[in-house]
Amino acid sequence: MMSRVLLGMVLVGASAVSLQAQEAKTMLAMPPAPLLPESLRTGPNHDAGNGAPSWSGADAPILVEDGIRRYERGDAQSPVAHGSVPSGTVTVYQFDDATGAYAAYSYLKKNSADHVMLSGVSVVVSNLKLYPEAAAALLKTVQVGLPKVGGTKGMPPLLPTYLPAQSLKRETVKYALGPVEYQAIGGALPPEVIGFDKAAEAVTAKYEGKGTLTMLLYPTPQIAGEHGRQIESEINRQGASAGTVKLRREGPLVLLTTGAWKPAEAQEIVENIHLRNEVTWNKPMPPEFHSEVRKTVSLLTSILIFCGLGAVAAVVLALFFGGARATIRVMQGKPAATEPEFLRIDLSGRPARIQSDGSGANPRG
Repeated sequence: MMSRVLLGMVLVGASAVSLQAQEAKTMLAMPPAPLLPESLRTGPNHDAGNGAPSWSGADAPILVEDGIRRYERGDAQSPVAHGSVPSGTVTVYQFDDATGAYAAYSYLKKNSADHVMLSGVSVVVSNLKLYPEAAAALLKTVQVGLPKVGGTKGMPPLLPTYLPAQSLKRETVKYALGPVEYQAIGGALPPEVIGFDKAAEAVTAKYEGKGTLTMLLYPTPQIAGEHGRQIESEINRQGASAGTVKLRREGPLVLLTTGAWKPAEAQEIVENIHLRNEVTWNKPMPPEFHSEVRKTVSLLTSILIFCGLGAVAAVVLALFFGGARATIRVMQGKPAATEPEFLRIDLSGRPARIQSDGSGANPRG
């Protein structure tokens, strides 16, 4: 009987493996949808691919830092009497998440000849020689067809929203996720003291008639404190060339003013920026955080396994000793589940004798 059961289990397992293999063979990998509409994909300069494009030049390392996934570039055509003529290009960069897209968006705005538009996890860069109405309609068509991403990947970064709005020169707001990008946007600090390898975020912005405000966000207050001390040492090394410096840390947030601030204004701006409860972190954590998480999971798993084995051992021992005791009693001609030698407390105050049948009942009245 046991061999038949084992044989059945083996056959069922083999059938399941066979079905999984068949399902694996029938799976199809669908190519991603194009980033541009058909009207922009027919020109001679059309190009599409994964990662940073070969023609992006010095921008390629920055796009990689921001997590570029794929791109597509196409020609816009303007109708004329005998056909159409090229009227500029439209390029779409798609990133892993909205954080990287925002960083690339703030950087790519450096060229005033281009129109840069942010849409979810995509950045659209266009250089069109069309009438404003035609250009707007074309870009609207591009935006409608872009991929939509939900969840944490679709959430824009919160750090830029902490910038005080008064006297802010919005065209100077820059957001960086890596040292190459931070250096390219003209950051006030050497990139190596910021700690981008610890998943830091950086925002820089200039204020009208004042100076530059730098905000840095770290995964934990401990990392913020460590790099805050490095930044303080660097500012002391720069001396008067850094301008009016006010440095403050609040939890994982580090605030720094540099440039032509009045001391009172610099102090006021760093004192009035505070973290809000909705701060989230949707970037990949550095390796040490994953290591700590793995250690915690391993410890909890070991505890659960130990408790489970202990419970199983307790049940096995109970069955073994209990069953053995019951078997011995049955072999002696006694009931398996009674103990006539046990005493029973009778609260009635009347004398009672032990019943020989093992029921333990006391006669009343």
